[in-house]
Amino acid sequence: MMGEIRRWCMNAPERLPFATDGRLIHETRMATRSKVHPSHKTRYRVTNWPEYEKGLVDRASLTVWFAPDVLNAWEPRKNGRRGGQQRYSGAAIGLALQLRLIFSLPWRQTEGLLGSLFTLLDLDLDAPDHTTLSRRSRSLRIKPCAKTERPIHLVVDATGLKTFGQGEWARARHGAQGPHAGWRKLHLGIDGQGFIVTAELTDSDVADATAFPSLVRKVKSRIKKVTTDGSYDRRLVWKAIGDLGAHAVIPPRRGAILREEEAAKARNRHLRRIRKVGRAQWRRDSGQHKQAKVENAMGRFKKILGPSLRARRPDGQRAEAIMGCVILNRMLELGAPRSVAMPR
Repeated sequence: MMGEIRRWCMNAPERLPFATDGRLIHETRMATRSKVHPSHKTRYRVTNWPEYEKGLVDRASLTVWFAPDVLNAWEPRKNGRRGGQQRYSGAAIGLALQLRLIFSLPWRQTEGLLGSLFTLLDLDLDAPDHTTLSRRSRSLRIKPCAKTERPIHLVVDATGLKTFGQGEWARARHGAQGPHAGWRKLHLGIDGQGFIVTAELTDSDVADATAFPSLVRKVKSRIKKVTTDGSYDRRLVWKAIGDLGAHAVIPPRRGAILREEEAAKARNRHLRRIRKVGRAQWRRDSGQHKQAKVENAMGRFKKILGPSLRARRPDGQRAEAIMGCVILNRMLELGAPRSVAMPR
């Protein structure tokens, strides 16, 4: 009888007439979130928990020091041009931007925090004022990650970030709140270890496939494999991956047909395999489920740095998003989990 009730509840959870026990309701809610039943999902175990736990603790450490190269480059060299010279280098502005994002501070409070650190460390340096920080941060050129020597497995996806506005409630009640309110789209590419190796911030109406070619061109390492979701099943994406000489794992769209062009050979192989063994078995055989790694990276971005961008101008928003990727990579260097699948 309990098995029949559970199956009925999983098929129509919104019509649940009663609660037999907490376990039944929990299983019912879990079943509505995923097409795979919890009993068939693969469970993972972290094998380096002591090191990973120490890395999580160190992420909030207030032990502060300034690298000698940052102190030596705090004031930029004279460029020899006429007119006023910049008082602070790009490294100084980038450091202030990191503090702003990590501690979720406005620019004025960031100026105060940086000045207090100089006082505590007895450093004879001046903190940039908030106006300079706001203006100079928009022109920063930041790279998410350095080049690696070994070929990488690139996993790509995109997510939305809120921009300046009065909030969802005010927009729903009073409509759009100014020209700066809305969304921007953050495109991320990670390697097999979870480090962000490429990133780009675009308008919300830019399709994932449209931003893909410029996104992969920023990767300095050799790419041996690319994994994405079905939204990237477009001709320009397959061509860009073929030009790189990489192996593509992209699920064809529902109702897809075979194509005749040269760049579609790999796609045709995936499509024939799906027709033979089914989409679920193809995902297991091809490893397409690893696309979830980039979704984990997007979840870390929003949980640690927030789901919205503080800057109001597009160039400042881009610098803020890319600097957030640098911060996440640094946190991952402090300690990354190593997970292995548990036997069923």
